[in-house]
Amino acid sequence: SELVKLKKPVFIGGAAQVLLTILVFGGAGSWLGLTPGQAVFAGFLTALSSTAIVLKLLQERAEVESPHGRIILAILIFQDLIIVPMMLSVPFLSGQSQTESSALLLMTAKGFGVVVLVFFLARKIVPRVLAAVMRTRSKELFLLTTLGICMSVAFLTASLGLSLSLGAFLAGLIMSESEYSLSALEGILPFRDVFTSLFFVSVGILLNMSYFFAHADTVLVVTAAVLVAKTVLAAAAARILGYPLRPAVLVGLCICQVGEFSFILAKTGLAQGLLDQGHYQLFLSASILTMLLTPFCIMFAPALADRLGRLPFLAAAAAPYREPTMEGAPHRDLADHLIICGFGIGGKHLARAAKAAGVDYTILEMNPDTVRAQAAKGEPIAYGDATHPAVLEHAGIHTARVLAIVVSDPVAIRRITDTARKTNPAIHIVARTRFLNELGPLMELGANDVIPEEFETSIEIFTRVMAKYLVARDDIDRLVLQARAESYEMLRNLDIQGEPMDALKKGFTGLDVSAMTVEEGSMLDGKTLEESELRRTHGLTVVAVGRGDQVFANPDGTLRFAAGDVAFVFGPHADITAKAGLFAARRRSWEGAA
Repeated sequence: SELVKLKKPVFIGGAAQVLLTILVFGGAGSWLGLTPGQAVFAGFLTALSSTAIVLKLLQERAEVESPHGRIILAILIFQDLIIVPMMLSVPFLSGQSQTESSALLLMTAKGFGVVVLVFFLARKIVPRVLAAVMRTRSKELFLLTTLGICMSVAFLTASLGLSLSLGAFLAGLIMSESEYSLSALEGILPFRDVFTSLFFVSVGILLNMSYFFAHADTVLVVTAAVLVAKTVLAAAAARILGYPLRPAVLVGLCICQVGEFSFILAKTGLAQGLLDQGHYQLFLSASILTMLLTPFCIMFAPALADRLGRLPFLAAAAAPYREPTMEGAPHRDLADHLIICGFGIGGKHLARAAKAAGVDYTILEMNPDTVRAQAAKGEPIAYGDATHPAVLEHAGIHTARVLAIVVSDPVAIRRITDTARKTNPAIHIVARTRFLNELGPLMELGANDVIPEEFETSIEIFTRVMAKYLVARDDIDRLVLQARAESYEMLRNLDIQGEPMDALKKGFTGLDVSAMTVEEGSMLDGKTLEESELRRTHGLTVVAVGRGDQVFANPDGTLRFAAGDVAFVFGPHADITAKAGLFAARRRSWEGAA
């Protein structure tokens, strides 16, 4: 499903990263005296990155949906796909299958058969099996079925001469394509966390510390070479996709480590003779170090990307924008216009609103595919990194009235805000952020309005809940305006007292409006509103009655109830609950009383 959304970044960016890494490290291995098979295998080991570490860190930093986050996700998806042919090719790289001419055809047939079987199981068999199990409503049986499917596929691949690990990976793909994948995930999450911990602990146990200390200089050199080379090669892959230098460097620094699946490949290579014990320990030592350094690489990636962008010899690669040649691109003679940085969901909604209001606007976006597609539709959009003053000047920041920053990268938001304020001190800057802790720094950098997503969501929930308790609409609106005017201090400080919150106490918190259906044979069926004595005797007021497609608002006493009518009743919540039997059929009402 992710391939449909990320086809170009996956197959072009991902393939570029993997192939470049294999070529560079394979060439280095040949230069160091490795056999061709060993050199290519060294490229395999270093081409993969750690999905578990990288995605977890990006999710914590809310950068998965940022431009560099989307590229990283695409490359990781391609790495997951390329694992299958890598595992299949290990016997041939070791030379053990070269003695028989039919071995290659046999292994290829097995691999193709496994792929066809996985596709067939994922589409036809597994969904039906899981649907039958779900009908039993037994969580234990569903969990056992999930584990059984995974172990069966793993056993099948091992029986065909492939690996258990490859089978487990393919079983995961099968389960992920099922409509019950979320239920399966819920059941195996505890297993995943435990087994992930055991996996990394076992990798640490495999490490020979005496080898590590005896060859510390070699380990450090190899670690540095892997980090630097993978950073450069992954950044080159992002540049091939058309992204500016800054997000490209962020991509490289995020996936510069060696992946967890490389350990499984290395174990297979050790068994096949592609690695000796010394090379295996060198690989383990360097790989573990790259994983340990990954959080620091991601933490310092924005600052390092900025520094690299200022180097003279990288000026061409750091070109902040591409002169748009398509129709509808921004013009420098715009005045009093709106600049929109980012064209995701928020940017699209803002552009649509500006167009409806007759406001001139221009858009800056770093995804070249988005720029190409939207420009073809006539949108005034240009490719560029808005953290550079030249890009903002190209968009006419000196004559613009408002700059709206709706990108998903927190670091980029701060840089754009700072750059825009220094370039045009008079412009009004509105910035969207996901986290509260970004509000203060952005205001200090010069943002006029900062909209935290989490508090805007809280305000919307608060508004709807208070409306349900029949708090006066003007009181709700006044509290919302005050919360925004005070930079959400009202919501940040839970101990706030005084008049603003006292207004909520004026609402009818004990009252409610509920919809009750008049059932056939109930006490109200056939009676008029006056005859029912709902207000006089039962303390309930009927504010409206729905009958088919008609709605009778504020009905008078002559309205006669009929079975199927929906009465909207106003009154104390406890009374509405207690009097629900008036609307139910007499038999049901009597049974409930009994």
